[in-house]
Amino acid sequence: MSDLIDDAPDGLNAPEFSVSEISGAIKRVIEGEFGHVRIRGEVGRVSRPRSGHIYLDLKDDRAVMSGVVWKGVAARLTTLPEEGMEVVATGRVTTFAGQSKYQMVIEDIKPAGVGALMAMLEKRKALLDAEGLFAADRKKKLPYLPEIIGVVTSPSGAVIRDILHRLRDRFPRKVLIWPVAVQGAKCAPEVARAIAGFNALKPGGALPRPDLLIVARGGGSIEDLWGFNEEIVARAAAASEIPLISAVGHETDTTLIDHVADRRAPTPTAAAEMAVPVRLELLAWLEGQGGRLAQGLSGAMSQRGQRLRDLSRALPRAESLVEGPRQRLDTWGDRLPVALERGVARRRVMLSDCAGALQASALRRMLTNERRRLDQLAVRLAPALQRGVTQKADKLASLKLSTRAVEKDISAHKEKVDRAFSRITEAGARQVGDLRTRLEATDRLRETLGYRATLQRGYAVVRGDAGVVTSKAAAEEATGLEIEFADGRLKLGAGKPSRARPLRKPPEQGSLF
Repeated sequence: MSDLIDDAPDGLNAPEFSVSEISGAIKRVIEGEFGHVRIRGEVGRVSRPRSGHIYLDLKDDRAVMSGVVWKGVAARLTTLPEEGMEVVATGRVTTFAGQSKYQMVIEDIKPAGVGALMAMLEKRKALLDAEGLFAADRKKKLPYLPEIIGVVTSPSGAVIRDILHRLRDRFPRKVLIWPVAVQGAKCAPEVARAIAGFNALKPGGALPRPDLLIVARGGGSIEDLWGFNEEIVARAAAASEIPLISAVGHETDTTLIDHVADRRAPTPTAAAEMAVPVRLELLAWLEGQGGRLAQGLSGAMSQRGQRLRDLSRALPRAESLVEGPRQRLDTWGDRLPVALERGVARRRVMLSDCAGALQASALRRMLTNERRRLDQLAVRLAPALQRGVTQKADKLASLKLSTRAVEKDISAHKEKVDRAFSRITEAGARQVGDLRTRLEATDRLRETLGYRATLQRGYAVVRGDAGVVTSKAAAEEATGLEIEFADGRLKLGAGKPSRARPLRKPPEQGSLF
């Protein structure tokens, strides 16, 4: 210091320095004295800005010292500092002139012994447990026989060989390996990316999506397994949609991923045994189940066959069941033709009776009488109404009522009379129309049922000396014949056939040809 700040000459003031000069001098002194140091302390405040640097405080029970971990160094750290963690930091002490303080530029930081690591592990475990990541109800069931198994481990270690060998012995399956570092600074981020990468695969894609994941590593110290205690790995395992088996270390080793995984295997070999069943045992079980099924079916068929035979002995013979119905069918079959002929004959007689009652002259006479009666009633209606009006007018005049009231009453009754007369006239016309329609329908029915309609279809009526000829013998004995067609009559022979009136009912079928 003597060459930097000289003693002031007698009688003169001390030399003047700028703030930057003093800060630079202090910086050189401190860095010269503490170029490389290792400091043990508890991590206080920790800040991680977007720049990637880490700012923290190292403290003990009497002092606090600021520290900074530059971005490049932070990426290489195997253990990231957390508040409350006891660490040993290696670096150099320097000053920060912008705030007039000294700080430590940390080049490496490690937990201060196993106790510090365990304390930090318990703190993380409590945090994740409070979030429910260790809850049993969120753990997924492992598939019974996965088609594809994804393994996250180192491709060069004995772990992958043990897993593949065990799978080949028990039940060969397709295996996808995602190579990762299983210790060191790269372990945690690579394992987390591998778990997320397997989950990002699409089912049915070019690279098939695994049905089950195994995260495996061999045994080691707590420092070697520390990558599987990182929070990023535990959260990736908890977020996995694919069921996950954790097989990290030996049976006595426990990491955070073991608590979050759906199943924990004590060793990687045990993880392979959990993943698939034994193929030979499965085949033997299937064969046994098949034998039991065949035996059960055979027994059931025998039982039902015996039951069927027992029931068949209690049933009557099939022939005896159909003998009665068969005999009734024969009886009704013999009676059916006679019944049909009788029914046809009965309906023919009824048709003849109806046709005989339908006479055009009687219908015309009935219509004429109804029309005459209606005309008489219509003629009598107007005088009767007039007389009624006259009588009421006389009666009204005799009563000597008020002219206005009488005129009003007359007008009202006149309207009623007019409406009544209109209704009577309409009813009479409607009744005459109905009678005319019925008469025309009856006449059409008469024409349809008469023998002349039959003549229109190509038949003819033959008449002889005594009337209608109905047989060949009668035709041979007749001196002359008259044949009536639809369009006229034709005379044959010298005789004069009878001009008898047409029969009321149509001629028998034998008289038409």
